[in-house]
Order: sequence, then structure tokens, then C-alpha cells
Amino acid sequence: LFQITTLINHKDKLKKTEKTLRAIQRVGQAVSVAVGRFVAVGEAIAVENEDLKDEMGLACFEARRAGTAIAQLTDVSGLEQCDGDGRSTVFSDRTGMVKAARMLLSSVTKVLVLADCIVIKQIISSRNKVLVTLEQLERVSTFQEFVQIFSQFGNEMVEFAHLTGDRQNDLKDEKKRARMAAARAVLEKCTMMLLTASKTCLRHPDCESARINKEAVFQRMRLALEQVIEIVTDTRSGGEAKALPVSIYAGIKDFKVKVEGLRDSMYCVSCEAMAAQLEALVEKTEDFTDSAYTSHEQRETIIQLCQITRQETKQLINTWRHAQLLKAKEATDEMELSILKTCQSVSDLRRELHKVAVGRATELLKLHSDHLVLQALKASGGDGNLEAVADYAGTLTEHKEQLVETCRLLCHISGTEPLEITCIHAEETFRVIGPQIISAAQTLALHPTSKIAKENLDVFCEAWESQLCDMAILLKEISDVFEGRRGDKKTYLSLPRPGKHSANLKTVKAAKLDAEEQTTIAKLGLELCLLTSDVDSEVERWDEQDHEIVRLGQIISSMAYSMYLFTRGEGLLKTTLDLFHQAEVLSDQGLQLCPILHSLSTQLLDEDRMLIISETEKLSTACQQLQVCAKTPVQGKSAIFQKVDSSIQNTKGILTVVVYLLPICNKLIRKCQSECSCLSSPQHWREKQLSTPVSEETLNGKSSNGFGVKSLEQHMANLTFLESK
Repeated sequence: LFQITTLINHKDKLKKTEKTLRAIQRVGQAVSVAVGRFVAVGEAIAVENEDLKDEMGLACFEARRAGTAIAQLTDVSGLEQCDGDGRSTVFSDRTGMVKAARMLLSSVTKVLVLADCIVIKQIISSRNKVLVTLEQLERVSTFQEFVQIFSQFGNEMVEFAHLTGDRQNDLKDEKKRARMAAARAVLEKCTMMLLTASKTCLRHPDCESARINKEAVFQRMRLALEQVIEIVTDTRSGGEAKALPVSIYAGIKDFKVKVEGLRDSMYCVSCEAMAAQLEALVEKTEDFTDSAYTSHEQRETIIQLCQITRQETKQLINTWRHAQLLKAKEATDEMELSILKTCQSVSDLRRELHKVAVGRATELLKLHSDHLVLQALKASGGDGNLEAVADYAGTLTEHKEQLVETCRLLCHISGTEPLEITCIHAEETFRVIGPQIISAAQTLALHPTSKIAKENLDVFCEAWESQLCDMAILLKEISDVFEGRRGDKKTYLSLPRPGKHSANLKTVKAAKLDAEEQTTIAKLGLELCLLTSDVDSEVERWDEQDHEIVRLGQIISSMAYSMYLFTRGEGLLKTTLDLFHQAEVLSDQGLQLCPILHSLSTQLLDEDRMLIISETEKLSTACQQLQVCAKTPVQGKSAIFQKVDSSIQNTKGILTVVVYLLPICNKLIRKCQSECSCLSSPQHWREKQLSTPVSEETLNGKSSNGFGVKSLEQHMANLTFLESK
């Protein structure tokens, strides 16, 4: 899309230098090649889906025709010698370029929409097959019938897992991705539970606790399957979409935005509305203060901070109304001071709530790390001691209530909507699995010699332990967001900011480039854009797309492209402060690439090793130069412009090295893999030396396309021994 935009927005009287002609031809060729690859995929999809074959075929035909037209219009080789031959080019037929671009974008959009419809139909069809088999499994009465149907069910669940895994990775909405991850996690665990719970019920058909245990698993699987379809189709069976309850973090964030917004406009919100919003926020803190597990000291601190926030907000409203009476056009100094104090008080409240919730969760995780209650339930059930099982069931129920409430508090302070969804999933998991463990233990106590009942209890206890591990990961994620290590990116607004030593509590606004400066920087931006295109092309040639070098290369390219958009006055980077922050982050990513390249060099022979080391040193130097440039404070319009120019030049230097390194590293890694299968990625090398309990993909909520496939196959293999059990 950005390549097409570049072609359309070129200057009418652009100087036809050899460099310009070569750049335009490269862009046109890149568009043509990309369209060809895209259409080939679309045509393959059309062949496999008869009902949409005609529509998809027509859209692919239009896309190919538009791509060909763009390639012809950008074929400007030797144009200066052929100006009089009457051939249409991007210079002479701008209208033709616009028409071709519109046709291309329209047809590509249609192909994507049709492909999306096909994927959704596949997922719905797969879900329907799973539901039919699930109903059959629920009604089976013999082991032989169960083995046969569960084998079919296992295959269908594997297919559904792959389809939903691909869909999860394609989702752009972080909330939907988190909901999908939660639903798929339920299906993964419930697949194992369904197997053992059904086996137990078949072995002990008259056992009420076994029946309750089995029914709960089937019900939870149906709910998870329904949630997947809701996410995929963006609809809910009950009508309107269910909104997440507003957390305290989200409430505080919105409240602070409105308070700070008074600097720009004192009439954007009413005093009454702001006061009411604060009261609603304070009311939500009752989840903390009303909890039986909150200490008296913590409760008093929270109440005191709420009162301070009320007082500061009341003072702000008074100064606000006074400024309105004076018909002030901007916030007065008194009002600015009240804004600062109000924001500080509400931030102090959030900090205290975070401390309480995280502290509680940390204590509970330590308390349950030894799993003594689960071990006691297993032992009591194996001994057939129903009375002891009842006693330990009461203890587990109390632990469950503590964990459920703690998850609710963590949801309030989690910091991002995806983490809120993960907290809600954890809360629901503890709420459901607790009673299921108890029913499984009761079944074992009634049938203490049953191997199947013991196996069933083990599966549910493992699910509980697994959820505690997930909660520890969740707690780390929440702490990282709070401390600024992950989550929302730092933003810069063109608003007055309070300064430590400023008499009027205001600072200068972030600078923007004027039209002449934008034009000068735009020339640099086009070169930067072409380099990002080169990086993307080299990345596509890698077989190992999840390699750390590829991942960092993609991140650097994406950030550089954002800087290119800035040179056009577009994108998310609105001011020079935004640009400098992006440059600083980009340099950090480049520096992260250096040790990975060094690790690669240790696997190579002398000549290749020296080449990688040499290029790594160039990359490190370029990154350090960009970092120094981005961090160096400057004053004055001319100095800021010079800093922008230097930042983009240094970024070009980084991308030049990355473009050179990508094909070399790809070639060397392939060579090493053919000689000895010991080189895959830096993560793989590290894992050989040190096994890590939690992978980065797990920490980000990502998972492989197939959930629980290996475990499922292991359980399937054991089905042949059901009769002997």
C-alpha cells in the first residue's frame, strides 16, 4: 500500500534523474511481484472452494490486471531517451496510475474478504463436527463405543485446534486474541479431562459424583466452543456484545485524561460529570476494602487515599469554575497546580491498589506452591476416607475463594485489556476446577481401588497446578506493565507539561516541522522506505520465519517505516519528540541483534566468522550513534531540524547493515544446518545449555496451532488398555 501511495503522490515535475527513475522502477516491480504472489494464493483458494470460485477468480483476475498496468506505467527505464515515443508512464499518465491503484486496492480487498469468509466457514464447520461427536460421546454406554468415537473426536479436535490457532495469530485486535487464547486453553485442558472423566463414569455408572464431574467438563467445553465462534464471527448468541466491566486501572486512566484535557479546553466536560466519575471510581475500590483478606492497615490506607483524591478533585473543580467565571481561555496557574495534585493523588491510589493486589497474589502463590491440599485429597481418596476428603474439600474451597477474589483484584490493576481478559479467565478456571477436583476425589474415595478414578483425579489436580503456574506468569506480566517494561508504549502529546523548575508550571510544546522542512526530510524518507522494502524482501526468503534474527529484522523495518511515514506527515508519529523516541527504541532493537549475531559467529569458520563480527561492529556503532543522537537535548528550530535529519540518516545506516546481513546469515545458517543439525536459532542454542520453564511465546499468550496434541495421542494410546483397568 505504501509503495502505491508513493507512486501516486510523486511530484508532477519531479526531476528525472537516473536515481529517481531507478527508484520508481524498483517500486513498480516490487508491486508487480507482490501482486503475483498474492493472486497465486487467491487462485489456489478458489480451486479448493467451489462455492466462491467464480467471485474469487474474478477478484484475482482484476488484481493481476491492475498489477500488470502498474508495472507497465513504472517501466521508465531509458525514459529520457524515449520521451517522444508516445509511451504512457507514471510521469505522463497520472490518471492511469490512480485508476490502476484503485482497481488493485479494490480487488485485493475483495480477495481478502472472500478468503476470510472461507476461513470462518471452515472454523464453523469444524466446530459443528466437534459438537456432533461431543453429543455422541456424552451418550455412549460401552467402552468399545467410547474408544471408537473418542478416536474420531480426537482427530476433529486436532483439526479445530490448527484452524483456531491460525486464526488467533491472524487477529489484530488484542482483546479478541486474548479471548481466543483463553477459549483454546479451556479446550486444551478439557480435552484431557473429558477423556478421564468419561472413562470414570463408564467404569462406575452408578456413581453420582462421577456423573457430576463428567457433566461439568462437557458443559465447559461447549461454552468454550461457543466463545470461539463468537470471536470468529464477531457476534454473540445472546444479542449485543458483552462489554468488559470497567477496571479501576481503566477508570483512573480515563479520569486522568479528562483532568489533563482541561489544559486544552475547560469546557470539554462538566464539573458534575468529573465528580461523578471519581465517585464511581472510588466505589470500585470497595472490592479491596470490603475483602476479608485485606489487612486493616491496607484498608485504612486505601480509604485515606480515596479521601485525598476527593479533596484534590474538589479543589480542582473550585479553581476550574473560578477560571470559567473569569472567561479564561486556558488553564490558570492555580488550576494547573490543582491538575497536578489531582493526577498525583489518583496515581498514588493506583500504586497502593497495585501493591495490595500483587502482594496478595504473591503470598497465595507461595502458600500453594507445595500443593499439600491436593496431595492430601489424593491420599484420602486412595484410602477411601470420605470424612477426610470432606475436610480437605472445605480447605480447597477456601483456597479457591481466595484465588478467585485475588484474580478479580488483579483484573482491576492489570493495566491492559488483554491482561484483564486473562485475569477473568484465571478467575473462571479456579471457580470451575475447584469443585471438579472435589467431585473427582469423592469418586476415588467411593472406589479407592479404581485406577481410572485415580487417573481422573490426577488430571484435575494437574489442571489446578497448571493454572497456578499461569497465574505466576500473569503476575509477572502485570508487574512489567506497571513498571513500564511491557504493555502500552510511551506516548508524547503536544500538550503543556509540568516542569520541576518552571514558574508557571508549563513547558514548551513538542515541535513540528513546517512545509519546507517536511519536503527536505521527505527525500530522505523515500530512501528509508526503499530500505525497509529490501529488508522485508530478504526476510521473506528465510525458511525459519521464527528465527530471532528475522524477528528483530522485522521489528527494525517496521519502526523505520513509521519514521518514513513521519517524513510524509502521516502515521502515528506526530511530533519530533515521537520521532526521537522511536529512533531510540529502534536503536535498542538493533543492539539486541548484535549479541545474537555474535552467537552465530561462534558457530562459523574463520572467514565467515570475521565477516559477521565485522558487520556486527558496524551495526553496533550505527545503533550507538542513533542512540546518542536521539538522547541529545537540543533547542531551537534549526537544531531540531538537524537532529531529525541526523536521526533518519543514522537509521538508514542501520537498515543498510541489516539488509546486507540478512541474506548472508540465512545462507550461513542453512550451510551449518546441512553440515550439522546443531544450529537453528539463538533460543535453541541457549536451551541446550539451560532449560527455561516458560517460553517467550507462552508469556505473550501465543501457542502452537495444535493444542495438547501430544498429550491427546498419549491418552489415545492408553485406550486399548481400558478393559484391563
